[in-house]
Amino acid sequence: MTRPRVACDSLVALANSTADGAVLFAKNSDRPAAECQRLVQVPRQQHARGAQLRCQYIAIEQVSETARLIGSQPFWLWGFEHGLNEHGVAIGNHTVFTKDGLSGHGLIGMDLVRLGLERGTSAFQATEVIAALVERYGQGGSGYVDKDWPYHNSFLIADQREAYVLETSDRRWALRRIETVGSASNHLTIGDDWDALSPGSIEHAVAQGWWSEASDTCFDFGAAYRDTSMAPDFISSGRHSRTCQLLEAGRGRLTPASLRTALRDHYDSGQVHRPGRAVDDERYYSVCMHADPVGTTTASMIARLGRDEEPLVYWGSLGSPCVSVFLPYYIDGDLPAELARGGEHASADSPWWQFEELLTLVERDFETYGPRVRAAWDRFEGEIESQRADAEALARRDGPAVLTHFMERNVRAMVERLSALLRELH
Repeated sequence: MTRPRVACDSLVALANSTADGAVLFAKNSDRPAAECQRLVQVPRQQHARGAQLRCQYIAIEQVSETARLIGSQPFWLWGFEHGLNEHGVAIGNHTVFTKDGLSGHGLIGMDLVRLGLERGTSAFQATEVIAALVERYGQGGSGYVDKDWPYHNSFLIADQREAYVLETSDRRWALRRIETVGSASNHLTIGDDWDALSPGSIEHAVAQGWWSEASDTCFDFGAAYRDTSMAPDFISSGRHSRTCQLLEAGRGRLTPASLRTALRDHYDSGQVHRPGRAVDDERYYSVCMHADPVGTTTASMIARLGRDEEPLVYWGSLGSPCVSVFLPYYIDGDLPAELARGGEHASADSPWWQFEELLTLVERDFETYGPRVRAAWDRFEGEIESQRADAEALARRDGPAVLTHFMERNVRAMVERLSALLRELH
């Protein structure tokens, strides 16, 4: 059968589950393999009363003020796959399949991520923003540049204090609060453990014959709405089980390094991909995805949401995380402009496209080139991490220009090392 394009995994660990008491959020964005995904920064902005905002397919009412943020943006889209705002709110979205149909144009998942980041000053408020927009405008319009394929979405949303899973089916939704650790993938995971439901969710399911009005059990959102006819369970079930396993195994000791390892995971192959599994094997669809056209990881993020006086850190990785590097970026500084370069076609001035070239070279022989590339980037990540605390301390004294300079220097060094790796592998 033809597999749908469906992937993405998000993870969160609350303060009671991390090594230093900061909330950690992470996401792999799995998209078409050659779809450039840029890292962009949007400033805080004021908007005129009555202004209209053009999203991907429809216009909606603008709000008076929107937040400063960093977001990961497929080159042709208005919205984001994931991101972090100045209030410490992090959001990622995921395709999910439900029994409701979609027709016409509404908001798409990437619109809703950006809108939640622009308008949410806390994780809970961001859930309210997204839920209200889903109810009012519905979902619809293709999430892919080369095919007409609308889809429903789920969202993992976190801030420095709490986190939520929000799952949708057209204009309906369910919400669950996370207590320790949690993850989301490409199927509905909220059952009868929901904390809130959109008005009419139960009645709609009963009217459609998906739930019995006579049932004496608590309403199960996933059992009623989930559909596996288009995307078989094995495409996402293994990944979701794996991220849950990795989070639980490290609970109480989780660090950004733990989440880097999780985002680069290929089951028993570790951080080096070893192809060869059958397409109906759930381990073919690893957390670090190499399963085009179903999904290939094209960008990743890890956010550290610490106490109010601590800087918000967004570690971003361009391309496949197993052959890429996570660099720390800061909301308070100015993101290097070259990170936002890249379009439909390969270009030498785009770091994303350079990482795509690196992956193509490694794919010739993962066993030979994968460990070599991984070792080079591990050394570089260690060098940057050894300097990060000093840069952040200096920025507290001298201001955010220090963080801007730190990011610029790191990106220059990354591009130089990337060029050297490309020459070596060629």
